[in-house]
Parts: sequence; C-alpha cells; structure tokens
Amino acid sequence: MQNFLEESARLYSKKIAVSFLEKSVTFSELHSLSNNLAISLQQQGVKRGDRVILLLGNTIETIVSFWAVLKTGAIVVPVGTEIKPNKLSYIIEDSGATILITDFEIVEQHQKLLIDSKLTSVIVVNQNSNLDQNFFKKYEIAIREQKDILCSFGLISIDLAAILYTSGSTGEPKGVMLSHENMIAATSALNTYLNYQKQDKVLCALPLSFDYGLYQMIMCISQGATLVLEKEFTWPIFLLKRIIKEKVTILPAVPTMIMLLYEQNIKHQLELSSVRMVTNTGAALTKDNIDMIKKLFPDANIFSMYGLTECKRCTYLPPAEIDNKPNSVGIPIPNTELWLVDQNNHRITSPNTVGQLVIRGANVMQGYWNKPEKTAQKLKEGMYPGEKVLYTGDFCTLDEDGYLYFKGRMDHMINSRGIKVSPKEVEDFITNIPGVHSTVITGVPHEDYGEALFAFVVLENEETISKKEILVSCHKHLEHYKIPEYIHLLSTIPKTPNGKFDIVSLKKKALEMMVTNVASISV
Repeated sequence: MQNFLEESARLYSKKIAVSFLEKSVTFSELHSLSNNLAISLQQQGVKRGDRVILLLGNTIETIVSFWAVLKTGAIVVPVGTEIKPNKLSYIIEDSGATILITDFEIVEQHQKLLIDSKLTSVIVVNQNSNLDQNFFKKYEIAIREQKDILCSFGLISIDLAAILYTSGSTGEPKGVMLSHENMIAATSALNTYLNYQKQDKVLCALPLSFDYGLYQMIMCISQGATLVLEKEFTWPIFLLKRIIKEKVTILPAVPTMIMLLYEQNIKHQLELSSVRMVTNTGAALTKDNIDMIKKLFPDANIFSMYGLTECKRCTYLPPAEIDNKPNSVGIPIPNTELWLVDQNNHRITSPNTVGQLVIRGANVMQGYWNKPEKTAQKLKEGMYPGEKVLYTGDFCTLDEDGYLYFKGRMDHMINSRGIKVSPKEVEDFITNIPGVHSTVITGVPHEDYGEALFAFVVLENEETISKKEILVSCHKHLEHYKIPEYIHLLSTIPKTPNGKFDIVSLKKKALEMMVTNVASISV
C-alpha cells in the first residue's frame, strides 16, 4: 500500500499533501520524512510483521508515522488519544507491539505503564525532559536524514498492513486484521464511486485512529488530493472558517458534526459553495440532517454510507436517491456482494424481510488478532472452497430495488457519535462503582449522536449514591462516547422467564421515558 505515497510523490512532488494548523507538507516531503523514520525504525530492530502503535491524534506526525511503518513491512496499530490506561495496556500486550510512537503529553500521563510494558522503545514527539534516552527516543531525531538506506523486506499484498482495535460485545477490544490487499481493495472501491480527484481538498476532523478518518488520509494520498487536517472535536466555527479559507471541496462528516455546523452557520450565514461533496457513515442521516446539509452546502452531492471496520464499507446511497430513499443505506460498494440470511443460514430472497447481512469481497478482514473463536463467528465459508465471507451481525432488509435498510445489531452494540460502543463494557464499569449492584445499558435515538447510552442502575441495599456521582466516575474513567446520556435508578431489573435481564422491556421503557422528557444527566 505504500506505493500510493511513492506514486503521488513522483507525480505531485511539490503539491501540498497535508495541511494542519499553520503547517503543511508536500507529497515529496511526506515521502522523504517517512523514509527517514522507516530507516530509524529498522535501525531499532523493526522488521516485517512487527507491530507499531501510533498514539498521536490528528497530526502530521501520525501520517508520517503511518507510511513509515508500512515502509518497514511492519503493521500499523492506530489508537485514539482518549484511550484509558487499562485499554492501552491491553492493546500493547495483545498486539505484542515492539514500538510506540506518541507525544510527550501522553508519555507524561502513562510513563510508568510504558516503562513496565514489553515495548522495546517509545518514540516521542516534542520530548522536552530528561527521559531515559535508551527507551524514550526523540521523534525529531528519528526523522532526520539518514545515512543508511531503507532495507528491502519482501512484502507481498497478503501481508498485514494494519490492526484496528474496535470494541467488542464482551467489552474486550478486538483487533481487526487488514492486509495490504484488503486496504487497497477498499480504497479502490471508495475512489470508484466517490471519485476523489487531485484538485480536491478534503477536510478531516474525524479521528485518524478510526477507519472513517484513516481512509480520508489514504484516499487523498492515493489520488494526489490535499488533506486539510483538523484536531478532533474542534469548534464548529473554526471548521466553517477553515472550509472558506482552504476552499474545501469534500467534507466527511457524522450527524453530530452536521448539526453543530448548521447551528453555528445560522448565526454567521457563511458562503460555503466550494464544497462539492458531503459524505457520512457511522450513524444514519435523518431527514433533518439531509435538509441541513442541503442548506449548508447547496451545491454538494450527499453520500450516505454504511459499513463496519471488519470490511471498511458495505454500501453507499447514490446522491440521486437521497430524496427517494432517505432511510436506505444504499447499494453494495463496487467489487462487493451482499445478501441476507435467516436464522437457519438460508439466503433470503423475498424483499423487505429482516435477516443478517453477509458481505463478500476483497475488502473483508483477515480476522481478529489472537481471537480465533471470535473470528470463526464472523468469517464463514463462502461460495468457493476456502473462501470466507463476513457475517456482520447486523439485521437489515432489502427492498424490491435491492437497496439496503439497517434495522439493528445482533450483538447489542450501540453506535454513538459514529463509534461502536459495547454496552457490556459500560455496564461492567458502572456495576463496579461502590454502591452499585447491577446495570443495564441500552441505546436510544439521539438527534445529534445517532444513538445515546441509557443506563438503568440498581443500587446496593441501603446505598444512596446519586446519579451525578455515577456520572462523575464515568467522566473520569471512560472515553466521552461511552458516557451515558441518561441514568435511571431502579429497585430491581426485570428478567425474562429464563432469568436473563429483559433487554426488550428495558429498551421499551427507555423509549417511553424519552417521550416524557427524562432529564439529561450530562455535565
């Protein structure tokens, strides 16, 4: 996949590849910096198949490091900067990573954890203290021009390129294994229907640690387009001004971002006609979202899309159908096939019948790192001997025209703010708060987030812990997208006849309470 950068550096040497804040790098500079870092990584012993964790957020250094790791034949493991210590420790241990590339602020937060880990070294951006130089290496030294040359490593397309960790239904992160072939196939399919072009400027305020943001960077590099990078969760007025200043042509967004931009622009009435395309995935667009996009960017095509990290993207809705089928997530992306199966694994042929979505294509993952049993649940025998197809665990229907409609998740995953959240992970955390007996998390519709977390909590006998105290603990220890928007205290949690928590009745109760305006507990 590193050929994307090599080819664009040859064709568009002096063209801006990435702009971030007041900095920018050309394709030639990005190619050179990543070569230097790749050589430095090889000098530290990184070889084909090793894992290197990137924990840098939305920065130029992340992009340099991404391509540098691929150039060594190693495997990129991107991780979000909001990660909590226990999750970081787990990913380091599970992936068997040898090197972490991060910044000084992260090192200050996790120094003991890193020193006690099995990492051989940590490369630190903006290091400004007397850290142990044998373990903590300076990034600024690593990217200097090297006397050595980059060694050949014999990489082939079926080698792994990345492991993307995503929340699982048990709360334990799962590492989605993607080969170079997987990522090249996904990039090719995306470029076929989105048609990114060398003159495009793509504004990315999505985390590079998640596949939606990561592929914005990859597609730009592959097509010679310019990535206009923003910090995650920046203020909407700054995004609007950046669109105007940079003459941004493509905006990848999630519904939350659309809402914020729309509300901000009501005040300022900025002229945003440079935007020719708005894309969305992660959480479905509502009709209100679509209307907001049309008012914000009247000349833009709108691409509503749906996918999973396990195959990058499943479907897209052609812009011409956005008004005719606003609730659909569209048709298969190029070079991909899909169908639905019933509970007996029989293919469903009648329209508008709910079944599990199955995906077949070169974009389907290799499996979950170190998790053969979970891999076997998702990857099953396909049409030909030895072929594997992806059983998504998502309930969908297909209409008479072959357009897909998402109906729900078999594993109860909640898609909040475009990010999959494991209810069990949040349930386990809240239940472990002193004074809490048990917890059930369900998802409820949310205008901004797609879905929000609704927590039903039962306290221990005689305990008087408040909802606010529970929330404060969540804010302290959980990533922001895992924090419940609503908490309701119960004396007991209803159960089904077989003794399990009655998720269906609790979901119904949560929806009823939403209608009667249960107070938000956000602080």
